Amino acid sequence: MMAKRIPGLFLLAICVASSAGYAQTGMVEGDWRYFGGDSGSTKYSSLDQITEDNFDRLEIKWRWQSIDGRFDLDQLKTEYPNLLIANDVPEVSINALKAAPLAVDGVLYISTPLYQAAAVDALTGETLWTYDPRSYASGIPIMMLGFSNRGLAYWTDGEKSRVVWGTGDGFLIEVDAESGEAIPGFGEGGRVDLIAGIPRARREAPINYSVTSSPIIVDDVIVVGSAISDQPDYKEMPPGHVRGFDVNTGELLWTFHTVPQPGELGNETWEDGSWEYSGHANVWTLMSADVEAGIVYLPVGSPTNDNYGGHRLGDNLFGNSLVALDAETGQRLWHFQMVHHDLWDYDPPAAPNLIDITVDGELVKAVAQVTKHGFVFTFDRITGEPIWPIEERPVPASDVPGERASPTQPFPSKPPPFERQNLSVDDLIDFTPELHEAAVAMLEQHRFGPIFTPPSLPTESSFGTIHMPGYIGGANWMGAAVDPETGILYIPSVSTPSRSGLAVPTAEDATLNYVRNVTTNLRPRGLPLIKPPYGQITAVDMNAGEILWQVPNGPGAPGVLNHPLLEDVELPPLGNGWDQVLVTKTLLISAQRTPDPGGSYPLVARDKQTGATIARVALPAQPIGPPVTFRANGEQHVAVTMLGTPPELVVLGLP
Repeated sequence: MMAKRIPGLFLLAICVASSAGYAQTGMVEGDWRYFGGDSGSTKYSSLDQITEDNFDRLEIKWRWQSIDGRFDLDQLKTEYPNLLIANDVPEVSINALKAAPLAVDGVLYISTPLYQAAAVDALTGETLWTYDPRSYASGIPIMMLGFSNRGLAYWTDGEKSRVVWGTGDGFLIEVDAESGEAIPGFGEGGRVDLIAGIPRARREAPINYSVTSSPIIVDDVIVVGSAISDQPDYKEMPPGHVRGFDVNTGELLWTFHTVPQPGELGNETWEDGSWEYSGHANVWTLMSADVEAGIVYLPVGSPTNDNYGGHRLGDNLFGNSLVALDAETGQRLWHFQMVHHDLWDYDPPAAPNLIDITVDGELVKAVAQVTKHGFVFTFDRITGEPIWPIEERPVPASDVPGERASPTQPFPSKPPPFERQNLSVDDLIDFTPELHEAAVAMLEQHRFGPIFTPPSLPTESSFGTIHMPGYIGGANWMGAAVDPETGILYIPSVSTPSRSGLAVPTAEDATLNYVRNVTTNLRPRGLPLIKPPYGQITAVDMNAGEILWQVPNGPGAPGVLNHPLLEDVELPPLGNGWDQVLVTKTLLISAQRTPDPGGSYPLVARDKQTGATIARVALPAQPIGPPVTFRANGEQHVAVTMLGTPPELVVLGLP
């Protein structure tokens, strides 16, 4: 199946391709200027001082406590009563320090869950400045996520430099990177109102429109997505339109309608006028860009509602699509929809990876999108042509009243899926016969089958449908990493089935016929439903479109390893959760989310060609965000955020 493009732009794209050099992703050696290291989200650094011979000698150079920890949370809740309106979030938490610190010329820039920002001396850990937009004064951000921020964007024209981020109450903030002072000429007093102009978006509690991931800046254009309140009772929700703003003034330059308006391509895929009230189809996760070609890549999420689409019949473009835009004008260059009429919450969860590969002897500037449902969709990043054929295959129909599932879905012919995509009795846990019997009994209380088996209504004989992979993935926002020297893509993923049993909404004024009623708590006798591994790292040779290796990412969760029913069972490495990965010239480095048998959480160095563990260094606590690497005073360092009271940023280096 071919990607679709606006007629007339194809020749322009070809001209751009012929003039562009390869591997131009904005990487500055020794710095880490984007969430993914560079604009192509490779998570790669050419630094090579830390090697397999000295990795185990890494030591902590300094620790920086999140500035959110300066707040007395009880006093904060008293001062700002809206914080007590909890949107399913029981209390304010400052623990989700997910941001990737940006490293620029010896300074680290980081944002916090309460949407504060700080500049930190990269060599000493000294705080240079802080900025508090008081986003929390509006109340707890959107339902389900609570306080959560994945980082900042950095911009410079060689003379002045800026730090830009979005907030939980829907503002875009810009400050001077040297002083931390708001830029007066940017919007009003250094901020732009992102809720203005978005239908049905509101800042009044409960807030339904936020920003949780960093914007991306191409030349002088800030491209911003959004997070929209999940699990609504109403089909009338804010659309996730993506916008470009001038980095100097905050002026709105363009808007790309992710829910197409009348007269726009794709509007006909929202039947019965459903475009008018439907929402989401938002870019809640990270974006990527080819800075030389001036193209920004949008991983557009699912439409309202995640598991029921009876009110939005049709394919629902541009939901669940990878969309390439001209960053200067916002014009669509090409797109590909990876899931039609999504019913599984299989939205693309991570930044697309830009990767230059050699296919059948030809050099190709590619973009690869990893998904929750275990695929890697790969395209020529200039033209949108699939690198390998993508087939439309028949999938099961829905029997939910009012629903009409798409009769086919796209299946890439290469690379192979990196996660299990079907569920049968043979996939169930079998450490002991008793456990297998309990798993079979649980499975038989549900519908199950191949990927894209639709959600179902609970009945006397079924609690709903079990999906594999579940709605959390597969891959998730941690995304993948690229080795540009070898063309290998490294993908952290989980094997977690989920159950969707649709439910009638409880709100008296609800306008959805059914809402999602999902769970991943499918644990016979308190153990996972399926066989291990439960978390792994996959290396894909993108030149050949083949899996090179897969390894579990650690021994497994303590609750499984120490389960009394497994006392006499010799367990293989089980893996668990998503390791966040970093690629350097010498190593694949991952921050392991589960402890080793001794109780410590390690930073792990792996052989890039085999996945074999080379060395481990104990961290003081569980890592949260992605590890990054940078050079300060001529020496290579690694930084990662970790849990604590308050959470911390820890920086490691060689003695």
